[in-house]
Amino acid sequence: MTTPELLAPAGTPDHLETAFAYGADAVYAGQPRYSLRVRNNSFKDVEALGAGIARAHELGKQFYLVSNIAPHNDKVRSYLRDLAPVLEQKPDALIMSDPGLIMLVRESWPDQTIHLSVQANAVNWATVEFWRRQGISRVILSRELALNEIREIREKVPSMELEVFVHGALCMAYSGRCLLSGYMNHRDANQGACTNACRWNYKEVAHTTDQTGDLIATSASMPEQTVQAFEPKEILLEEPNRPGGYIPAYEDEHGTYIMNSKDLRAIQHVAELVKMGVHSLKIEGRTKSTYYVARTTQAYRRAIDDAVAGKPFDMKMMDELEALSNRGYTEGFLRRHVPQEYQTYEQGSSFLGTQQVVGTIAETDEQWLTIDVKNKFAPGDQLELITPDGNLRFSASVMENRKGETMEYAPGSGHFVRIPKPEGLPESLDFSYLTRILPSA
Repeated sequence: MTTPELLAPAGTPDHLETAFAYGADAVYAGQPRYSLRVRNNSFKDVEALGAGIARAHELGKQFYLVSNIAPHNDKVRSYLRDLAPVLEQKPDALIMSDPGLIMLVRESWPDQTIHLSVQANAVNWATVEFWRRQGISRVILSRELALNEIREIREKVPSMELEVFVHGALCMAYSGRCLLSGYMNHRDANQGACTNACRWNYKEVAHTTDQTGDLIATSASMPEQTVQAFEPKEILLEEPNRPGGYIPAYEDEHGTYIMNSKDLRAIQHVAELVKMGVHSLKIEGRTKSTYYVARTTQAYRRAIDDAVAGKPFDMKMMDELEALSNRGYTEGFLRRHVPQEYQTYEQGSSFLGTQQVVGTIAETDEQWLTIDVKNKFAPGDQLELITPDGNLRFSASVMENRKGETMEYAPGSGHFVRIPKPEGLPESLDFSYLTRILPSA
């Protein structure tokens, strides 16, 4: 049994370092102009990308450059010009989706390794075989595939590397090809400018009809007394051309969420994917926090290693991922479920998760840990220290400021406190996070 690659997101150099510290074999990042993450991307120029690629190679790891935009003519004109200096930095592969750009790269750099992006919607073995004949070395399979479909593709095209998403946000559109953001506020998701309009809350507005029968707003919002008297609604929708095809929706005081996808969590299927011979397991989240990268990479690293070693799946890993804020978890399409298993119609914002990051380790000596506080916590709270070398749960009996004065609690971001050094502390505290275990509801 071969060990698949663990591929983690790197939106910034800090994310890259964190991913590798927690066991990732490779990271992916993109040029803002040519990938689907225009915002929150620190790899904005050739120098930044070059530094990231060099750091990955220094650690013996891989760096993949995301270049998966659906380009219009103006971007086709500038693409090769802008790509040339980046390729001089020697990324290990380009992640691409557009056949035209793939053709141009093949003509200019015939030896460049190319991975086919999930945006290309590869959902069957014939498509995978087609791309193999075009010289593509790896296909990132569509998220809409079941385990048995992935297995058949692997059997039919054994020489093609396959990559599968196992964790992260899901799009309500097919493989992320969405027009909603562009329609709602003129930010094209297929050009990297998605505003997540499917996650927004939508509130009822007082309205009337004009002479043509179109609905027009009579005010910016419902009258104040109506808002104050609001009661939750359960709405059952029916499309006139499909009588009996009912769609449930719910509205609370915050609005209604009818397109919200749950988050993917497939850690329980890692062993099956490893057994199939999938080459790479991928975590989504280039705009998430470094803590998210640490937690997910740590969990999936262990799941892969356990699967290769033949160990039974440890359900505690499911609980570890519950520590992260999420929109509710789903297995995605890996196993077939009824539609409501994919979407969350009532919950618009994320669930808080079972743990909250309260700080990072600023200093340590023989007796104390000095904490750079991020969120409020107090003596007696149940804490967990997350490190690349393992995690440690403990409770601090006392807390001091840097002057040695007793504190009843750590106020929050911008403060430093000291707590007693617990027993069993890992030797290295680089890339560590201190979390507070939240009380059960």
